[in-house]
Amino acid sequence: MGCINTITYDNFPKQNNNKYGISSRVKVCYHYDTSKVHFGTIVRDDKEEPYEIIIKLDNGRYLRASECQYSYIY
Repeated sequence: MGCINTITYDNFPKQNNNKYGISSRVKVCYHYDTSKVHFGTIVRDDKEEPYEIIIKLDNGRYLRASECQYSYIY
């Protein structure tokens, strides 16, 4: 557990809402194996601390960006 200054009862980190931010579609793979991919949507993309990116996969699971490799779908 931790304490992040940008996350409080009343505040949440600013989010990236640009072309590559929230609602962007992504293709996800694991261990650099691009023969098997999941598709998903970025649901959190912190612009400030703790700089977390969270992806909701189309199968309903959620991943942190640090747990996979992903690329944007244009």
